[in-house]
Amino acid sequence: MKKILTFATIALISLTVKAQDASQGLKGAWFVTSQFGYQQTKTGDNKNTNLSVIPIVGTFITPSVAVGAGLGYINMKSDASVGVAATKTDLFVIQPLARKYWNVAGSLYFFGQAALPIIAGKEKESGTKINQFGLSVSGGFDYFVTKNFSVEFSYDLANFTSTTIDPKSGEKTTVTNFGLAHMANVDSAYLVGGSNLTTPLAVGFKFIF
Repeated sequence: MKKILTFATIALISLTVKAQDASQGLKGAWFVTSQFGYQQTKTGDNKNTNLSVIPIVGTFITPSVAVGAGLGYINMKSDASVGVAATKTDLFVIQPLARKYWNVAGSLYFFGQAALPIIAGKEKESGTKINQFGLSVSGGFDYFVTKNFSVEFSYDLANFTSTTIDPKSGEKTTVTNFGLAHMANVDSAYLVGGSNLTTPLAVGFKFIF
């Protein structure tokens, strides 16, 4: 019995040390990821799509906290029915962010993220300029396939935005929007209603080095 207890104690200490070493392993590490989001809305013959690609570079300042920034692109396209003009909007994104990680089990982690996205661009056909800034809080899961590669899924939990729509002719419009666990409306109605320009669900692949 004494030998069993001694062996169990040694095994427990070894596992604890190993876990501590693993937890310290990410401090100072850099990561590169690219978030991808896609959403489609179809009403009759009208189809609207929203595609976003946001590469992100960051570093772990502690074993469980990371900071970084994204620089990306959003394409919004409306394939309208006969007699209605189609529209295409190209937007660029700058997004500073911070993340906090919690281990769930083994290689699976939950993370919370706060980001400050700044979005700017214009509609190709009309020349209408769109500018948006805000605060986004999201949560997600990060699964480490290997120590240098992981797959992550995130969902927008809360989002505050202020959008300015500046047409070539006519008055400028400013729309303030706040949502909790919302589904973003990707219809081009953002030109009159000020809906969010980003999709709520995203998937990404992360490389750690």
